[in-house]
Amino acid sequence: MILHSEALDLQRTTKQDLAFVLAIEQSELNRVYIGQWSKEEHTTALQDPDILHLTIWDSTGKRVGYMIVTGLQDTHLTVCIKRIVIHSKGFGYGKLSLRLVTDWIFCSTETHRLWLDVRDHNTRARHVYESCGFTLEGTLRDCIKVGERFESLHIMSILRHEYIARTEREQKDK
Repeated sequence: MILHSEALDLQRTTKQDLAFVLAIEQSELNRVYIGQWSKEEHTTALQDPDILHLTIWDSTGKRVGYMIVTGLQDTHLTVCIKRIVIHSKGFGYGKLSLRLVTDWIFCSTETHRLWLDVRDHNTRARHVYESCGFTLEGTLRDCIKVGERFESLHIMSILRHEYIARTEREQKDK
């Protein structure tokens, strides 16, 4: 599967992409905001039909990030954006990637609820999610142990009817 816009392509991650995935996941710019998986966990995810592991490419053919979507086979029609990691920050790649995946999920699957979590100190990502129509549902307080301290996660989601209403508003505004 390939998702395409003028600025980005999202393609299924291959084993050849995993060195890039691990490098940006573990980079100092990203690791304070996201969980860490081993190469084996990423490799297993590539084969799991419930998971969509995507590499994000810019219009010049350069890898700029990756995304993991889980719950594609969820009987409750709830899908999770497990991870969005952008290496080349400040170009709008995160927002555009999120929009492409959100469009695909609501247009190509029966998903009712799309959700994600964001660490409470990641205000930049939270702003992106809100700008794409995600609503804050609540906070899981001190639910992740990082070193000797705990961090909280904000849970955010967008429901199918909210997505449709937002899309219709955007079409009217054009």
